[in-house]
Amino acid sequence: MSYIDLPLHNGHVPRWLFSRMVKLARCMFEVIVDEYGADVILDRLADPLWFQGLACVLGFDWDSSGATTVTVAALRQALNRAELGLKVVGGKGKAALATIDTLDEIGDSLGLSHRTIEDLKRISRLSAKVDTCLLQDGYSIYHHAMFISSDAKWTIIQQGMNPSERLARRYHWSWRINNHVIEPHSGIQGVKIHEKVLNLTSQKSSQVHRAIVDLVKEKPTSMKRLIMSLRGQSSLARWIGLDDRPIAYRLREVSINWQALERAYEIQPKNMEELLLVRGIGPGTLRALALVAELIYGCELDWQDPLRYAYAFGGKDGVPYPVNRERMDFVIEFLKDAIENAKLGDKERLLALRRLKGLVKKLGHAYYLVRLA
Repeated sequence: MSYIDLPLHNGHVPRWLFSRMVKLARCMFEVIVDEYGADVILDRLADPLWFQGLACVLGFDWDSSGATTVTVAALRQALNRAELGLKVVGGKGKAALATIDTLDEIGDSLGLSHRTIEDLKRISRLSAKVDTCLLQDGYSIYHHAMFISSDAKWTIIQQGMNPSERLARRYHWSWRINNHVIEPHSGIQGVKIHEKVLNLTSQKSSQVHRAIVDLVKEKPTSMKRLIMSLRGQSSLARWIGLDDRPIAYRLREVSINWQALERAYEIQPKNMEELLLVRGIGPGTLRALALVAELIYGCELDWQDPLRYAYAFGGKDGVPYPVNRERMDFVIEFLKDAIENAKLGDKERLLALRRLKGLVKKLGHAYYLVRLA
């Protein structure tokens, strides 16, 4: 799973800087596509460390939440105006909400079939639902962008904000994934580990998924009685004689969409993917269903932030570090090669290389948790 925690920053990028970011991105991506092909760009964008390096090279602060939104906006303008067989839909706020509608136009421009476009829409919706409902880490998704190639391969970059912590967390998805609901991302990076994270995307959650799907196939009136019991109106544990059974976290006051459960009952979803795409199924409803599954079916819930499963080394104040050096060197050399071969003026090329050099120094002192898929 790929995450990176970033300070939450406000403000706007000067127009002159944004236009230069667009130009530099277009020149660099022309070189990469010509040299390696569109698949390689999608693979690089699915790597949060590479993406962060790209944002720095284009001229943005390396550790700012704005690196995601502004860099994606620059890439969208650069790629959508070029003929590289790569297009971008979505973005921040209203642009994210318009992703599904925009996919029709972008899909047509890439020569994709109606069926393929509908598949991409499904993946887009599903990724947003997974990072909102299955991974309840305290970050609300406000940015969603999908990079698509002419052969329907894709990368998704999402970002959520946690205002109370003043942090943003970025999520990367790749067309190479085998499962959209169990460990669907492409590695993990971050510096902030949160407590009491309900992680229904971990490997141990497969049993929970099956139990939840079975539960929603029952009449909603029965589900309502169970959930109300969990909320403290009566003791479900006492009712089924499991008083001595440890329960990690009891159900808190959450918003449960009973109409959505009615729809799910009518649809009878076959799996978690189908359930997530039922209109109205949200994080509160999934949380309640997961707790019922824990008590009734004995499913083990994963309450650890997935960042705990990072491969890293010891460090200051218990925070693992540093960046994987071999991987960092690869990122730097790849970006350096693209800059040196791009059709840029000497001054522009020099400035980009200086920013890349600055990134190397900053990453050398940064604290990271790293997991490669």
